[in-house]
Formats: sequence, structure tokens, C-alpha cells
Amino acid sequence: MTGVPPEAPTLPDLLREGLDIVFVGINPSIFSAQRGHYFARKTNRFWPCFSHSTLSRRARQALSAEQLGPEHDAALLDHGIGFTDLVKRPTAKASDLAPSELAAGVRHLVAKVERFRPRIACFHGITGYRPAHRLLTATATEPSLGPQDLRVGPARVYLVPNPSGANARFTPQDQIMWYDRLAECLREPTHQR
Repeated sequence: MTGVPPEAPTLPDLLREGLDIVFVGINPSIFSAQRGHYFARKTNRFWPCFSHSTLSRRARQALSAEQLGPEHDAALLDHGIGFTDLVKRPTAKASDLAPSELAAGVRHLVAKVERFRPRIACFHGITGYRPAHRLLTATATEPSLGPQDLRVGPARVYLVPNPSGANARFTPQDQIMWYDRLAECLREPTHQR
């Protein structure tokens, strides 16, 4: 197995009860774990795209920030948004994760979601979501972006593109559009508490 030793620091879960959305990544990058913040690499498009979406409007206004960044990750808990990972072990590449780690990660994620009960568990990227989809649905069907016909505990599952700068298939505008659609999904009556 490549990557970093098991004793290397990782990112803490940013979770609490009553969240609207929990963003679920595959696993922390070594860079983000070293800095102690989600999506810490400047080339990652999460923070710029999230900041331009309607999904972040309430948090930006409350924090008096036009542009949110990694330093705001913990503050978003007060605005209904949390963060976790399928696997907590930081690696240079997600492909460094073993299938057994992903399977165990799905079990841990289900336990977290059932405990904290967010309205939506939003996965970043089909590649990261695929193992969870296969284990949760017991099918080999290929997932697609958007709301999934699946719940984890009380949480609806949603899938958006991976915001990595290496994901050339989706433009920043595409990424913003998916966060806007996620905001619309939260406004649907089935997602009201």
C-alpha cells in the first residue's frame, strides 16, 4: 500500500446533528491533511465554485465573505454544512486506497450519517461514489450525477462532479451549476424537516 503511514494526521470530521448537507470526499489529500482543512489545495475548484453558487449564499452573508476558502470549513457547521470522507487515511492519490479500505469506509460513513442525520449526503465525484453505490445498492449499475434513488439512514444521497482541478471533463461553471442544483434540491418539500 502506498501513501503515508497510518499514524499520519488526517482531517477531522466536521459533523453535528441537524446539518442540511454533509459533503463526502473519497479521502483527504496529504496536502489538505497537513494544512488541517478540506479542499486546501489552491488548484481545487471546490471553494471558488461553492462560493459562486446559491448554496453558499447564506454562509457568505453571515461570514461577511465574498469568497469562502479552506479556513471557513469548520465555520460552515453553523450554516448547515459539514464535511467527511469515505476513508480518513490521507494519500497522494485516491487510487492508493485498497478496496478493503473503501468497503470499511462505507460502513463507517453509514454509521456517521445515521448518527448525525443530515438531510443530504453529497458525494464529490463518481469515482469516489462508485464503491459506496455498489455496496449500498448491491448492484453494478453505473451512477449518474444528481439526486440518487437511495437513502443512507434518513439522508438523501446526491452526487456532484469531483471539484479537483484535474477533472477537466467539467468546467468551473458546470461545478457551480451542480451546487446550485443541490441548493434547489434542499428547497424541495421532501427535504424539509
